Amino acid sequence: MIKIEGISKEFKEGIGSRKVKALEHLTLEIHKGEVFGFLGPNGAGKSTAIKILINLISPDIGYASIMGKDVSAKDTRRHVGYLPENPYFYDYLTAEELLWFGGRASGLSPSVIKERTNELLNRVNLQAARKRQLRTYSKGMVQRAGIALALIHDPDVVILDEPMSGLDPIGRKMVGDIMMELKAQGKTVFFSSHILTDIERFCNRVGIIVGGKLRLVDRLDNLLSGTATLENIFLKEVEKAGGGIEI
Repeated sequence: MIKIEGISKEFKEGIGSRKVKALEHLTLEIHKGEVFGFLGPNGAGKSTAIKILINLISPDIGYASIMGKDVSAKDTRRHVGYLPENPYFYDYLTAEELLWFGGRASGLSPSVIKERTNELLNRVNLQAARKRQLRTYSKGMVQRAGIALALIHDPDVVILDEPMSGLDPIGRKMVGDIMMELKAQGKTVFFSSHILTDIERFCNRVGIIVGGKLRLVDRLDNLLSGTATLENIFLKEVEKAGGGIEI
């Protein structure tokens, strides 16, 4: 469902235009119906990879596709739902208006938008606040509205960048339950995080990225056999790489 082949990306940084490698020869495949955990320290390149997948930025070299189509193809986006790490919306909109906007942008009919809006606002526990402007929402409520927006068009691939950010324990459980529901429906979830417990609870496979390089990819049940812990495995990979870089 998601394929990344040999992607590298550099950014210029500072007055001297020093080049910093955000990603280096990243190659990765994510399969249909799995929840894939993309794990790495802050600044490891996770968000850069995601921005390439949703065509916000282009790689210097390499290729990325979703459902067999280049990520730059216009119709690819119809199959993808995306929640950024720090969602920002027009704060004078209500949650209801936000989902209407997202639904119309995705080509949905008014009747489908109404049905999906009711379903999703119930699912993220925002039904009672649906007519309140987003500027009155807490950070966690905005995050939940962003999840609803990512799912409004019933996408086949859902990309979540730090989806637990700002959520209380109830909200974290809700997001985890939604990911499991998407998996049960045969959807593909690409889930970026630096929180080990979230990866352990929800993911089939995990990829560990440090300093822009993919250090390890495996099934969690393989990694956690015996006395191994994800924390020890992660810290070992970070240590081997000499730490991360800030991107």
